[in-house]
Amino acid sequence: MQRRGFLAGLGASSSLFAQTGAELPKVSFGRTGVRVSRIAQGGARMDLHPDVATAAAYVRKVYELGITYFDCARLYWDGKAEEAYGIGLQGVRKNVFLTTKSPKRTAKGAMEDLEISLRLLKTDYVDLWQIHAVQDRKDIDGILSPGGALEAFLAAKKAGKCRFIGFTGHFDPAAHTALLKAYGEWDTVMLPVHAADRSYLSFEADPLPVAAEKGIGVQAIKVFGKAHLLRSLSPSDCLRYALSQPGVHVAICGAATQGQMEDNIRVASAFRPMGAYEIADVRKRAGTGAGVVTGPGLEYWKKRV
Repeated sequence: MQRRGFLAGLGASSSLFAQTGAELPKVSFGRTGVRVSRIAQGGARMDLHPDVATAAAYVRKVYELGITYFDCARLYWDGKAEEAYGIGLQGVRKNVFLTTKSPKRTAKGAMEDLEISLRLLKTDYVDLWQIHAVQDRKDIDGILSPGGALEAFLAAKKAGKCRFIGFTGHFDPAAHTALLKAYGEWDTVMLPVHAADRSYLSFEADPLPVAAEKGIGVQAIKVFGKAHLLRSLSPSDCLRYALSQPGVHVAICGAATQGQMEDNIRVASAFRPMGAYEIADVRKRAGTGAGVVTGPGLEYWKKRV
């Protein structure tokens, strides 16, 4: 689905924002105390570019548009996403909040991943390093056990190879809640937040309130429901909804074109939180639009029960 087409009615040229010189609003990222842009470039869609050089040029353009938060992971595009970030952010590394992730559950495997990530990203540290794609109790036990991934993350933080640590996932909200409670020193968490989330295994209902109570920096993903929600909602509806949820600091946007990211920037730059009536209306429309399927039919990334 081509998201850019949904913004045709806005009227403004896609280059308008870049011409204004306006600064993308920033927010304090939970208890980290660091101020970051309200929206971030997601690395998962770097694979939609034909090659690393093209992706790197796009990354640099996004930075020039005002994005200072760049999300990535060791797995994205078989490492080429990190490579594109490293090239695209050369010379401006200290101006951005740079993240990556490791899916490894052992300390040895995670540390090996980090060394590769740092080399490809062309940096000696990342701002945020995250344990990738936590799914279940087995994952949690592996992460927290002696020799588990958490040991590597704590060692990297102590050594200055990362400033903050966190974890991610979109499979089971109960696993997120359990890991938030099992270890109390996470700096950040990444989880799905979108207008149809409450219809099935809701991350918004729990664990988002747990993270908010702890002051943890929260990154919202699946904001557009992998584009499925655009059948009944505008991109502005989706992005404003996610940023209006208590505890959410940053929306990760997997834009793959300059036009898409400029649209996101326009919404974020004029952001005002939704009130209770607007939130209720957006949730209702998310489930009643033509051709919209909610629950596991839409959220295929969540576990089946």
